Amino acid sequence: MEFLADLWLAILLSAVFSFIASSIIHMVIPIHKGDYKRLPGEEEILALMRKHSVGRAEYHFPFCDSMKDMGSEEMIAKLNQGPVGILSLMPNGPWQMGKTLGQWFAYLVLVSVFVAYIASKSLAAGADYLDVFQITGATAVLAYGISTIPNSIWKPSPWSTTARFIFDGVVYGLLTAGTFAWLWPA
Repeated sequence: MEFLADLWLAILLSAVFSFIASSIIHMVIPIHKGDYKRLPGEEEILALMRKHSVGRAEYHFPFCDSMKDMGSEEMIAKLNQGPVGILSLMPNGPWQMGKTLGQWFAYLVLVSVFVAYIASKSLAAGADYLDVFQITGATAVLAYGISTIPNSIWKPSPWSTTARFIFDGVVYGLLTAGTFAWLWPA
């Protein structure tokens, strides 16, 4: 835990810089504007969901109780007929932006703690700026960017959306790398 004492400022500042960058990317630069689409027939579908008290959860449809049933003729017909998807529902009510931003910042700090840990096990005090930049940058890009790829593999997230989140992750990774390289102990 000595790495926390040595790198606490880099941990906090890299989280702050990434938080600011994410705010700019999502509020000023419109690259994520097309990430989500309006559901055709939204009002009718929402009314039907309310009628059945569909609550917060992730729903897979058409649903299959077991892998054995996945190959049944009935299930294959449902899959071919479509639609096929995953639906994520949030709690009812206005978006709790303050809570969400707080959780996002906590995540940024957590990633920076792991970046600090890995770097402290890989690099000595007084390490060269570029070495620190490379180790911390690669670690942070893995956490922020590469970690989004499973959304396009296992969920129906379009690859173009995942590519934009990878771009975000590279930005956060570079900011993290620069911060750690700048504040690396002598």
